[in-house]
Amino acid sequence: MFDRRQLVAGLAGLPLLPAAASAQGAWQTRFPELVFAVIPAENASGTVERYTPFTEYLTRELGTKVTLRVANDYAAVIEGQRAGNIHFAFYGPSSYVRAHTVTNGGVVPFVVEVLQDGSVGYYSVLYVRANNPATRIEDLRGKNLCLVDPNSTSGNNVPRFAMSKLGINTPDQFFSRVVYAGSHENAVTAVMQGTCDAAFNWWNSETDSNLSRMVAKGMVKAEDFKMIFKSDLIAGSPVAYLTSLPEEAKAALTKAFVEAPVKAKAAFDRWSDGKNQGFRPTTHADYQSIVDLQRFVDQMRRNRS
Repeated sequence: MFDRRQLVAGLAGLPLLPAAASAQGAWQTRFPELVFAVIPAENASGTVERYTPFTEYLTRELGTKVTLRVANDYAAVIEGQRAGNIHFAFYGPSSYVRAHTVTNGGVVPFVVEVLQDGSVGYYSVLYVRANNPATRIEDLRGKNLCLVDPNSTSGNNVPRFAMSKLGINTPDQFFSRVVYAGSHENAVTAVMQGTCDAAFNWWNSETDSNLSRMVAKGMVKAEDFKMIFKSDLIAGSPVAYLTSLPEEAKAALTKAFVEAPVKAKAAFDRWSDGKNQGFRPTTHADYQSIVDLQRFVDQMRRNRS
């Protein structure tokens, strides 16, 4: 685990990116190590277990060492890319757009996950305990709500936008308490333990969600929860690299990700619990809807201050 200060200071010994990456020569010589970071969707040990086989595959495929870094919040990944200490990262859509913004376009997506049914994207859902009488968000007035992280798409931004359309423009007044759980797992755990009455989370399908992963790990029971809200489709979660990387490195990263389901099936299946088809190339233009969503959230924060 690391925080933002540790990320920027602790990785200071890594080779920093040159101001202008030359396309000449073997890029691996200039970058003997690439740092890959992941936002904290689950606990640190689960994240390491999930992504280490894929990181090892990338090391073999790229011909340079790839080091996995697990952050304790979304902002640590964003700040690490701004500092040039994280070369590529797996984001949610909103945290990617934030990284793109704070780096003035210095971070761009190159691949996005393709789900089992061939679609690209996912949903924000709201869970309560199965015995909770609530059937919609409006029934939770005066209750405790768990969000995930200020930079989480499905755990904060989409929920706040959805609530605003219901006339809930000040959730802190509508609910008794609104807290950030820090990760999707923590949010579900808070509902299970009664700390929160409801929690927003990510959901791909009935068989692929944060909740289904927690069930598979024996952390919770599916029958203890019910879903009372599901958003419209959200743009998919991208992997984004620094634009200052050499073009050969960018091409090699894209190729490695796209070919992973064939070249490293076990590692890829561990990444997605065997639930996704693979990755496909993407660009910043595919995230315009999230840029618009981010503007809404930023304006909402300014109105509260």
